Amino acid sequence: MKRVLITGGAGFIAHHLIYYLLNNTNWDIVSLDRLDYSGNLNRLDNILSKLENTEKSRVKVVYHDLKSEINPWIIKEIGQIDIILHLAAGSHVDRSIDYPMEFVLDNVVGTANILEYARTINQSNKIERFIYFSTDEVFGPAPKGIDYKENDRYNSTNPYSATKAGGEELAVAYENTYNLPVYITHTMNVFGERQHPEKFIPMCIKKIRDGESVTIHSDVTKKIPGSRHYIHAEDVAEAIHFILTNKLEDEIDFGGAKCPKFNIVGSEELDNLELAKIIADSQGKVLKYEMVDFHSSRPGHDLRYSLSGEKMKKLGWQPSIKLTERIKQVVDWSLNNENWIEL
Repeated sequence: MKRVLITGGAGFIAHHLIYYLLNNTNWDIVSLDRLDYSGNLNRLDNILSKLENTEKSRVKVVYHDLKSEINPWIIKEIGQIDIILHLAAGSHVDRSIDYPMEFVLDNVVGTANILEYARTINQSNKIERFIYFSTDEVFGPAPKGIDYKENDRYNSTNPYSATKAGGEELAVAYENTYNLPVYITHTMNVFGERQHPEKFIPMCIKKIRDGESVTIHSDVTKKIPGSRHYIHAEDVAEAIHFILTNKLEDEIDFGGAKCPKFNIVGSEELDNLELAKIIADSQGKVLKYEMVDFHSSRPGHDLRYSLSGEKMKKLGWQPSIKLTERIKQVVDWSLNNENWIEL
């Protein structure tokens, strides 16, 4: 039986990952979290309430802020670990613009501390895998027709993406310098149940429910809305499980450096106006909206992000449920659990 350490376990993507692993493996889970504005224990309570007591007992919660090194007491609390999934991070772009140093500490220093912990325990008890969860935003804006591949150059445009790129480079360095078995994943625009209500989809669900106008960010002409490859958090969890349980051929990056990278991407690209219309249709409502130039309203943001999912597809994984079905699933769940879409 494996023991998996998941940092940021009370966060949005991580709690979906915990639920998926509990249902699809016999692995024990250690959730490491500091429980700030994005970490909510109610998420874990909500998913664990659906499980039998024997399954609940497979989850241990350890409180720690990764801005500080993982001391011997915390190491003892965590116990022996086979796999580390590092999801803990500051992830709100707007917040990174207001508080850039906070994101340097969380995403660079925090990553350095978990990597150093992994290096230390790997000397006496070899870990199977360390996965660093990165983001599409490290590549910056994607012109129409461009889908970034795993090893394309960085072009960060805000403190969030820059600090995630910094953490990613540290993880690659620990692979190459200390032979830590690191994988990098890039995900983008993950959505699902129990997401923070300030994110676009839950915010959109609430505004449409209440008959309010939805702001759609666009180009300067206010005619072309921003677009993304949206993906449900359960699909991300499934992809991580796929990566961990299949023998994947290692690749050699530029300069002979070793560190396999994987883009976990939704199968369809949607612009935000199309997305809002699907959400409105799911509620039987007429969409009220306003197109707003994203540069003037959201400095540090980009109109389009896009990743290529071809590598994962060739390896044998892609989302199995259509995006429109996933969106309707989340709309229905949110309207039946309205406390999760209230700020």
